Amino acid sequence: MNDATVFLIDDDASVRDSLSLVLSLKGMRTQLFAAAEPFLETYKADWCGCVLTDLQMPGMSGLDLQEALRDRGISLPVIVLTAHGDVATTRLAMKNGAFDFLEKPVDNEILIDVLQSAIREDIRRHDAHRSEHVARSRLERLTARERDVLNLLVDGLSQREIAGRLEISPRTVEVYKARMMEKLQCGSLADVVRTAIAAGSADLTDR
Repeated sequence: MNDATVFLIDDDASVRDSLSLVLSLKGMRTQLFAAAEPFLETYKADWCGCVLTDLQMPGMSGLDLQEALRDRGISLPVIVLTAHGDVATTRLAMKNGAFDFLEKPVDNEILIDVLQSAIREDIRRHDAHRSEHVARSRLERLTARERDVLNLLVDGLSQREIAGRLEISPRTVEVYKARMMEKLQCGSLADVVRTAIAAGSADLTDR
């Protein structure tokens, strides 16, 4: 994603400016915040990238921010960068789901590598979510009988076996299968299985 951004949160303006310069020289977009609260207030669900946050800040700390993100279901990867790290704090940050925990001063190459890895992870997450949404929207077009055929196909049954299970003719199963594959925009049974998996549900009977 070209709009992937490092959301940099630090109460020290000189740190924000210096890190922003380092990242921009590597072609990385940044958005700067002096505290966690303004970030949470302006957050939008379509933001992609990662959060690079200081640990000790006035008001909400980096650990508090992690908890707030988790409580709100915000999945942006969080990298904690601090000059006040210790083993207990590091463990707590990682337990709370931090992508990484770095100590100041940090080597620029290490920082860039961690941030790029976090962004790639968030892009994968966005892509998976988008694929799931598309698959679910296609599955919702199916009739109840087409869903029955889909479930049995995914279970590995042949058309003749499906006909026996549903007490209909093999020719009727073929018609339902053709309609189902057209609605799912699938060209093969393998595509059908991938779509069902992408929808994130092993049981599609209640759709």
